[in-house]
Amino acid sequence: MADVVIIGAGAAGLFCAGWAVRAGHRVTVLEHMPTPGRKLLITGKGRCNLTNACDEQEFLKHVRRNPRFLYSALAACPPAQVMALFEDELGVPLKVERGRRVFPQSDSSRDILAALVRFAQGAHIVYDGAQALLFQQEDGAKRVRGVRGQSGQEYRAGAVVVATGGVSYQVTGSTGDGYRFAKAAGHTVVPPQPSLVALVEKGDVAKRMQGLALKNVALTLWEGARPVFCEQGEMLFTHFGVSGPLVLSASAHIRDMNKYPYRLTIDLKPALSAEQLEARVLRDFSALANRQAAHALDGLLPASMRAQVLAMWGVPPEKRVNQLTRAERRALCTLLKALPIEIKEKGSLAHAVITSGGVDTKQVDPKTMESRLCAGLYFAGEVLDVDAYTGGYNLGIAFATAKAAALHIPA
Repeated sequence: MADVVIIGAGAAGLFCAGWAVRAGHRVTVLEHMPTPGRKLLITGKGRCNLTNACDEQEFLKHVRRNPRFLYSALAACPPAQVMALFEDELGVPLKVERGRRVFPQSDSSRDILAALVRFAQGAHIVYDGAQALLFQQEDGAKRVRGVRGQSGQEYRAGAVVVATGGVSYQVTGSTGDGYRFAKAAGHTVVPPQPSLVALVEKGDVAKRMQGLALKNVALTLWEGARPVFCEQGEMLFTHFGVSGPLVLSASAHIRDMNKYPYRLTIDLKPALSAEQLEARVLRDFSALANRQAAHALDGLLPASMRAQVLAMWGVPPEKRVNQLTRAERRALCTLLKALPIEIKEKGSLAHAVITSGGVDTKQVDPKTMESRLCAGLYFAGEVLDVDAYTGGYNLGIAFATAKAAALHIPA
């Protein structure tokens, strides 16, 4: 019989196992996939943005849902401690990039996964999926007593940690089983929604430019007439809409799409003010005075963008550049500073980086991660209704909640 059974051998599960072993517990980790950490391998485009090099207060500013719930856990496991653990104890050299994002110097998520597996040494990893929690009544209250595996075997323990992740990227093993276990224990589950996800457009602006990646552009997300996100970076046009780091970040700011209309505007020349851009366009056009408008964008935009922007500009392609009016030049500048894309919907949960929603935090002790409804039951990571923007914050949440759970399981 183990002291602790952890369901899930992802980032939260392995981190929790390592701390629980250090606390002197006998630990069994149940994993239904053939190998651990499948989702971790694809984070940060395979590079693994494992945390953000900021203090706790700055970190909490980037938590989208229920940041107050993390106060205690994050204070006990701040980003600096996570970085020191990986570098000093687990031997993974790290580097800090734009936006304080922390990556392994090798740019390989496999190094982070290997380090977590080493950290969890002493725990017994069993490749058997969890089928159901085992409960008993004690003094009229529900207490967890272990887990029944898909094999039929029962894994008895005094404590169970649900670290199953959410329901995004199901191919990596995130099936949403953790929500089922939580409900069986009496918990409320906030319906999961995709977050940090690509966006589907209403028209075909992006589709006509699919495959084009843009760097150093500024993306603004509008909720009706109100801008709710604006950042500079990289994005990608796809066959269904837009994706890439900027778009994933913007998606986390989308609330109820049935209540609010959403659209994006792309500033293709963020380094230039409107006046500077107009002067630049005027210089370019002076050198192209006898060319057709179809070629007026050659020096301003990537080749795969020109036809679409020309169509949106509305100027006849055969019109001579020296015949363009001041109003037409200004219309082009407006388009270059705010290329519009109407948003139809978010991409699917199956392709979201993280899940928003999960186990209601009001029913979980924020210091210990123990259920307030079922003794001995703990939660860690994405299964909780806590999520953040891109930048390493979500893995930071997984680590902090996992450590809190591990260190508060009674001996």
